[in-house]
Amino acid sequence: MVDFELSEEQAALREVSRDLLDSDRPPRTAGSADDAAADAGEKLWNRGTLMGWTGLATPESHGGAGQGLVELCLVAEELGRAAAPGPFLETAVASMAAARASDPAPGTVRDATGLGEGRLRAGFVHHDSLTVRREPRGPVLSGRATAVHAAGRTDRLLVVLTGDTPCVLLVPTSAARTERRTTLDLTRSWYDVSFDDVPVAAGQVLSTRADEALRWVDAMAVLTAADALGVGERLLEMTVAHVTVREQFGRPLGSFQAVKHKAADMLIALRGVRAATYYAAMAFDADHADATMAAAVAKAFASEKLPDIAGEALQSHGGIGFTWEHVLHLYLRRATVDALVHGTAAHHHERVLTHLEKARLTPRAS
Repeated sequence: MVDFELSEEQAALREVSRDLLDSDRPPRTAGSADDAAADAGEKLWNRGTLMGWTGLATPESHGGAGQGLVELCLVAEELGRAAAPGPFLETAVASMAAARASDPAPGTVRDATGLGEGRLRAGFVHHDSLTVRREPRGPVLSGRATAVHAAGRTDRLLVVLTGDTPCVLLVPTSAARTERRTTLDLTRSWYDVSFDDVPVAAGQVLSTRADEALRWVDAMAVLTAADALGVGERLLEMTVAHVTVREQFGRPLGSFQAVKHKAADMLIALRGVRAATYYAAMAFDADHADATMAAAVAKAFASEKLPDIAGEALQSHGGIGFTWEHVLHLYLRRATVDALVHGTAAHHHERVLTHLEKARLTPRAS
């Protein structure tokens, strides 16, 4: 039986993270001018790194807290609930990857510690168009990746290739061209990242194993599902609060059976996303054989359910939900983007099918 009950330490992590984010109130600055939003993000970054978010899952030997993806999911959930900016999750994953390098160069060791302590920031780059050519002078990285969170404000890029030449690279952001994109999401910054025949030093290659590359793709998928879960929880909270006080025909909206059903459906969907997400995180931490399938299930389920939950919240709020002044649209936008980045529902359904087909064709040990 799987125990989803939080330990005392995990519950405390969630509580203090929520308190920090509630006091910061990122959604109030998300629609403001870029400079003001950047200042708010910088303040949150300093406070979050002091809390140890970026080094939460980094081994203690590299200055981290030695926790796992489950604890990072607790932080991701609270970041989503607050619609908070900042590459906390990408930096934490990059620090984990640098610390796991099989034969780390001195610079890699320093990067793992710097990322874990928050002195360095990282973006996560994974796209089918990226290629690595093997040349006598060393690997050469080319290609263009879209929808890279906060890439223009990072120091390192964790580049993950899962195709014919699997590898995990940690390269300086200065080696790439970053271009800010205007997207539906107003709570985070998104960039296109281009590599034009960038030589990769030996110390920047963290791994050339396919399973290692897939590990970090799975981690980001699970963390994105956790962010979406937090978004959904906040949407449900706002919806219940609104229908409790908003009256129609002399009665609170929440007293109507149809509205009750909407709220119940939202709650049931969120419980499913929670179970799938935290099971995937636990499987990841345990290096379970089904960790990849669990990650795909979690992301697919979150990508399917969160846009529906956001739509129900918008319908329940009525006209006020469409206004620029209400924060609901920020969560709706974030939920929509979370459903698309790090693999859509269709993409992860395909991964699940592939995994099941391989399992069916693999002979069982006698």
